[in-house]
Amino acid sequence: MPPKSHRYSLGTRLFLSAAFCCVLILVLAGVGLTTFYRRSAERGFDERLSVYIKQLVADLAAPPETERQTVGDLGEPRFDLPLTGWYWQIVRLDGERPNVRSSRSLVGGQLPKLLDQGIAPNNRGLRESYVSGPDDRLLRILEREIDVGEDGRFTVAVAAPADEIEGDIRDFRFALAMTFLLLGIALVASTLLQVRFGLRPLVRLRRAVGAVRTGESPRIAGQYPPDLAPLASELNQLIDANHEILDRARTQVGNLAHALKTPLSVMMNEAGGGEAQLSQTVRTQTAIMRDQVQYYLDRARAAALSGALGGVTEVAPSLDALLRTFTKISQDREIASSHDVPPSLRFRGEKQDLEEMLGNLLDNAFKWAASTVKVTLDGPVGQDERIVLLIDDDGPGLPAEAMAEVLKRGHRLDEARPGSGLGLSIVVDLAKLYGGGLTLLRSPLGGLRARLVLPSI
Repeated sequence: MPPKSHRYSLGTRLFLSAAFCCVLILVLAGVGLTTFYRRSAERGFDERLSVYIKQLVADLAAPPETERQTVGDLGEPRFDLPLTGWYWQIVRLDGERPNVRSSRSLVGGQLPKLLDQGIAPNNRGLRESYVSGPDDRLLRILEREIDVGEDGRFTVAVAAPADEIEGDIRDFRFALAMTFLLLGIALVASTLLQVRFGLRPLVRLRRAVGAVRTGESPRIAGQYPPDLAPLASELNQLIDANHEILDRARTQVGNLAHALKTPLSVMMNEAGGGEAQLSQTVRTQTAIMRDQVQYYLDRARAAALSGALGGVTEVAPSLDALLRTFTKISQDREIASSHDVPPSLRFRGEKQDLEEMLGNLLDNAFKWAASTVKVTLDGPVGQDERIVLLIDDDGPGLPAEAMAEVLKRGHRLDEARPGSGLGLSIVVDLAKLYGGGLTLLRSPLGGLRARLVLPSI
């Protein structure tokens, strides 16, 4: 059983894995860069807010006679406009009642105290967080606790809209996504080129092996990279070994044929001059032995040749020669013969095996035909890498129950006609060795139809 092929080719697997790795790396890099940029944007925004906190702290530490005039004068109009999202708030912590001073933009509202929420200060003494403002807007808030001595302890907080940070991050994400998209397309395209370029020697090697299989080349030709050159060399050695085995098998089959045919011929000649009954018996049995030897020699030869690499035969020339031969043999019966096999049709196998099969089938057709023998092609040329030949005659045909019987070795329905009864069985065996088959059917011409299936290229 041939090995099952994987769903994806090697080139597709390499391309998909490389493309997946590129996309994964770009996504992880995008997430990492976005996180880094968020932290950088928050630090930059916090620096702006910390400047206002320092100015408020400086105002609190100013002499009392100037405090009332300077606290909260930050030079930023958005602290004075209602609900702009820019707020500051100062809360005294050590008084009998909390003393809260805030920017006009808070419109009497208050910011939550991070001190009460248990948020620890950073290394600069600032507490930082996101809170919900008076108008439910998300705010970025910084808070600092200071002690101005006799004037008391205070928390100073400054808040600003968080959507300013998110806006910067959105712009950065969009620019990053566009950049990474173009980079990803470039990486995928370069990966595709690399895979195609890197696997080109494998494609060439596959074509070279295919050329050997179809008989276009006797060996794998061409130069290959150092990691593929040993494989090509091993395949060439395998092809050479295969040819050597076939040559030895052919030699042995030929030697066996000569070794057996000569004694059989001698026996038949000697039996010709002996006692009539004994002579007839010996001649009959030696003829049977000769036919059996020929049958099994044909099977051995076909078994050796059917798996050979590079065997390719054009069907039309062989069919033309056979039809001419049988037409001449049957010229006294005036049998008309024709075929519609195109010149491009090729059989994946040895020429002598093809002619053996077609010869037996045409011999049978011409033997029983009344006036016509036709060879046609069933289906498109090379459909499913196979040939389907139909050999029809207008003879008496066969009953359905007899069609399977005549395919058995040595079985003959009419002993009056010459033959050994091995022809059709040889065709069956040869066709099976090549992965095909022979079927007998009723012909549209009225006689017998032989349907022969063989491999093509």
